[in-house]
Amino acid sequence: VQLQASGGGLVQAGGSLRLSCAASGVTFNSHHMGWFRQTPGKEREFIARIRRGSGATYYSDSVKGRFTISKDTAKNTGYLQMTQLKPEDTAVYYCAVTTSTATTVSTGYPYWGQGTQVTVSS
Repeated sequence: VQLQASGGGLVQAGGSLRLSCAASGVTFNSHHMGWFRQTPGKEREFIARIRRGSGATYYSDSVKGRFTISKDTAKNTGYLQMTQLKPEDTAVYYCAVTTSTATTVSTGYPYWGQGTQVTVSS
């Protein structure tokens, strides 16, 4: 299983970025996908998740209305579209997949990408 996260970078507050998560060895038809983020000294924070099959989505309150999680099963790639970015969104962003419950808890995801840095300047 390999997850390759990309798309991070430096953006001004109010800007947008789209993160991608290319998967191999798993499919988004069989796995739920989640996005998390982490800043130094803090625990990994749940951002969003999308269910396998139905594609039902769920977001943390901190990003609801600004971020959109999606997937392209033909490309076996997941996405996190981030808009109205704020300096407090600065973090390393991780994608992860699981076959168990579509949880918001990081320990529920056995497979993780390597992370991509997002920096939002004020």
